[in-house]
Amino acid sequence: MPRDGQTAPNCYDAEAIPDAARVEIERLLSSGDLFRYTSQDAPVAMLEAEFAEMMGVKYALAVSSCSQALFLSLKALDLPRGARVLVPAFTFAAVPSAIVHADCVPVLVEVGSNYRIDLDDFRAKFDDSIDAVMISHMRGHTSDMDVIMELAEARHIPVIEDAAHSLGTLWHGRKIGTIGQIGCLSFQSYKLVNAGEGGILLTDDPELAARAVIMSGAYEHNWKKHPGLQNSFVQWQNKLPLYNCRMQNLSAAVIRPQLAEVERRINDGRANHDYVAEQLNGSDWLDVPPALAPETRAPDSLQFNLVGEWSDDEARKLQAEAKTRGVGVQVFGLSEDNARAFWNWQFLGEQPDLPQTRAMLMRACDTRLPARLARPDLDYIAAAILEAVAAVKG
Repeated sequence: MPRDGQTAPNCYDAEAIPDAARVEIERLLSSGDLFRYTSQDAPVAMLEAEFAEMMGVKYALAVSSCSQALFLSLKALDLPRGARVLVPAFTFAAVPSAIVHADCVPVLVEVGSNYRIDLDDFRAKFDDSIDAVMISHMRGHTSDMDVIMELAEARHIPVIEDAAHSLGTLWHGRKIGTIGQIGCLSFQSYKLVNAGEGGILLTDDPELAARAVIMSGAYEHNWKKHPGLQNSFVQWQNKLPLYNCRMQNLSAAVIRPQLAEVERRINDGRANHDYVAEQLNGSDWLDVPPALAPETRAPDSLQFNLVGEWSDDEARKLQAEAKTRGVGVQVFGLSEDNARAFWNWQFLGEQPDLPQTRAMLMRACDTRLPARLARPDLDYIAAAILEAVAAVKG
């Protein structure tokens, strides 16, 4: 139980940026050299090379956000206007927004109580009208990539992985973000690597890489500063629109020193998640879904379900009780205008109801659990949530 006088842990501040970033930022500010194409060895170019090596892919393109990486992925695939893209109904609003921005149409797939796509609904909707699949591993929960890739490859349909929350997660030992034709990851502040904003696109396909590079804003002959793609670049010079979503050097300077911290953060985040999950799973009213068998997760937060009979008022009271103890718990479907609740995506127009996803969102809880937390912090969070459940359920 949280002890009297114990301060609730701060779960919102990120880890301090390594000192090496400050040195590089000072150098950049002194020179004013903030544009990625000023020189061949700009920090953005070095980040791309280092990240590609870390992930084991041939090409990486750093851009201004993961949303822009998703958008560029669809444009690089040269999908026709109105192309239909399968996407999980449990994701962040920016994901269907990227599909709309690329002049495509999201086709929402049901998601189960384990936060992963419902494979029966996926199979039913994966008909001849589908042009691409965009799989969001939402909050780092990996949908069954064996089934997804088998179905997609049988129809020669490209798969884009939205791996914004999944840096460091493995599927049968393969890094999430490297299984589909394109993978997109995030450097937004609440992710494992923090640049405030930023994203990166990964692929082994030279044509997709070349098209994405040019459309990201490699105007005139700036594509020459991206190694290994010269033949493809020449083919696409002046034939593609420029969307200008480049990353700038200050962001890369913040990211690069954090890459050495990734493995530690993965291990610490997994240990923290599993430690709290074990305590919450001791309650008859809570359930933290386990990882799938082929999945080795790298969690950056904790999700759990309210199980048994819970009214909406009781679920809201749980949020309030946790808050009085200094711990933020959010029920996705009961948070006003939550960007992860599909019924708030009114920009999509009228959509068929998704009862399974709706039911999950109305009882699925989200709480931040940074990798930097120490064991007493974790005990406080777990005890605060369990106390909140007791206050509601007795």
